[in-house]
Amino acid sequence: MIDGNGKSSIIRMFHVHQNYGAKRALIDITLDIAKNEFVFISGPSGAGKTTLLKLFYLAESVSEGQILIDGINLSRIPFKRIPFLRRKFGIIFQDYKLIPTRNIFDNVALVLEAAGKKRRLIQKKVRSVLRLVGMEDRQNVLPASLSGGEQQRVAVARAIIGDPQVILADEPTGSLDSEAAKIIMDLLKGVHIRGATVIIATHDKELIRTTGGRVLFLKQGRLEGSAFVEKHYDGAIY
Repeated sequence: MIDGNGKSSIIRMFHVHQNYGAKRALIDITLDIAKNEFVFISGPSGAGKTTLLKLFYLAESVSEGQILIDGINLSRIPFKRIPFLRRKFGIIFQDYKLIPTRNIFDNVALVLEAAGKKRRLIQKKVRSVLRLVGMEDRQNVLPASLSGGEQQRVAVARAIIGDPQVILADEPTGSLDSEAAKIIMDLLKGVHIRGATVIIATHDKELIRTTGGRVLFLKQGRLEGSAFVEKHYDGAIY
């Protein structure tokens, strides 16, 4: 699908429902996200933000409806192709999910190792990405020796090192102070400028106000609308 600005969709959802037993986590979600778009998924805790992200990279399968990722129908993808689909994504978690027994270099390198890249390329690219996020001088230390903001910068490096088409960030600044949060958002903006689609799940209205972008509003599993928020917008966003 081509939108009004001439951009094709990277993600399309059609009447998606997600149930956990009797609990309805997502209800009749239909949406399009364009390639190279910067999008917030906003709403209170329990609105379904994390569930929505998980459906994109097949951490969970939909209860009902259809999802297309770059034209691939997730309900029809063979199991053996799922790892290749996931390479389209870089994922950033609120709790970092770094391997505590591996140093920073190895945590980031794992993505390329899993993709079968040669060691020489891995070494070059890992150093380049760690330099980009300002962590090159900490590459030999373990995650526990880093602050929360530093660990999240490493998580960003891990997410972007495979040159994914889409970055999914689940409350990426939720546990950070304002200075560390700004660094993370600047990094994500930079990735977006270089061509990636960036999708951020957050309940932080101030983060949206100071960043700007399209906002999809979730409430109790329903998509209640969308709006474009200009950076530093001073009014209420919902």
